[in-house]
Amino acid sequence: MRLMLGESIATDDGARLALAPALTPLGQDAEPSFFHGFATHPRALAQGLVTLADITASRYFQYTPTDLRDPILTAHGDRLRAEVFSADNSVYARLDVLGSGLDGGEIGAGTTNVDIGPAMRQALSMINSTELFHLDIGVHGMKASTMAATATERPVQMPARWVRALGNAAELHTGLTPQFTLTAVQARAFIATLPPITGGGRSGWLIPTPTGVRVGQRPAAGAVWVDGLNRLTALKRLLTLVTSLTFYGPADGGQGMAAVQAELPGARLVIALTEGLTRGYSGEGSLLEALASPTVLDDAALLNAALSFEPVLDVPRLARSAGLTDEAARDALAVLAVAGRVGWDFTDGAWFHRELPDDPERIDKDNPRLVRARSITGRPGAIQPVPGENAWLVDGGNGTHRVGHAVDGWSCTCAWYLRHGTSRGPCSHALAVTMFTKEN
Repeated sequence: MRLMLGESIATDDGARLALAPALTPLGQDAEPSFFHGFATHPRALAQGLVTLADITASRYFQYTPTDLRDPILTAHGDRLRAEVFSADNSVYARLDVLGSGLDGGEIGAGTTNVDIGPAMRQALSMINSTELFHLDIGVHGMKASTMAATATERPVQMPARWVRALGNAAELHTGLTPQFTLTAVQARAFIATLPPITGGGRSGWLIPTPTGVRVGQRPAAGAVWVDGLNRLTALKRLLTLVTSLTFYGPADGGQGMAAVQAELPGARLVIALTEGLTRGYSGEGSLLEALASPTVLDDAALLNAALSFEPVLDVPRLARSAGLTDEAARDALAVLAVAGRVGWDFTDGAWFHRELPDDPERIDKDNPRLVRARSITGRPGAIQPVPGENAWLVDGGNGTHRVGHAVDGWSCTCAWYLRHGTSRGPCSHALAVTMFTKEN
């Protein structure tokens, strides 16, 4: 059964998601459902959802609580996914509810956005491991029921900044690799030592030891750097449920992003952190070079037509079906990521599909450096190769800058590059050179 997303609205402030009538084996369904059945591990599912609500309601730098508690829910046919960002966009979290965690109903396919308000939060917090927990997710939102109480939440508007953040998160997460895993006992001991959510500033290397993990100030083999350990404090809600913790870090073992994946009965929870406590996913600019291809928008349209809420995307197969090279397909995935239509799964090591409202102007609105780079390449003579060198002189309209190759990518003499380097993607001048060399 495939349920199609429809009647979705993209606005300047956010995106409202809804489900349209769908074709099923029994005919057209005017009120499609993601899932209608029971949780096989009630407390793990309930506490996982409340953990997401904790994270999306938090600003971790100079901690301030908010009233945001609205995960994006996607059904893939074999699992349910709920995703959130923290209020400051420095933390991404996803709860994957696997088929083994659900019973009594067929899992559909589609995407919606619901709130976890005070009534729902209270109902979920009280569910124990032996209680019957019935979950209904569909066109009307989410309804959680036990023998004693029922709470219902309607679809809500998704913040527009989340769409920007989803794209950067998907791209940045592909660069993380598993570094070490803790057993249930070791994981619980680590979680118990995490600072309170208001304890900002505590950072360090998480270093694996024969008995678990310790926090150090110098790198070591297999260690993962975390800036702001308080950003992992939401794991405390899952202290008695965690069966293992896997830590992810950059493949080169250096400082950068970090992620932790907690295995739960019938589910798993991922918490991924930006490189710095004060940095948000929505401003990273990690997809800009892929967006510079002159055919990338057309290629993305071809690839998007082949997507069907797959939990694991077979990119080579999709590329063949769309008639694209692997490189073109990879760039096209960047466009789909910008639109929030693909995410990255650490366990599967693969992309997955989620559907969000179409906004043809989103790429330009969310990527002003790309707009400036197009403006530069559109002016004849604005980019001039330096004779005998692998460098270019770029007239950005307010001065000429020298763009060349550096160890970690492009270098430039502009103020933006001197301030950020390549940590937030290329500057507009370097991006213009990328576009110029691809077209010439």
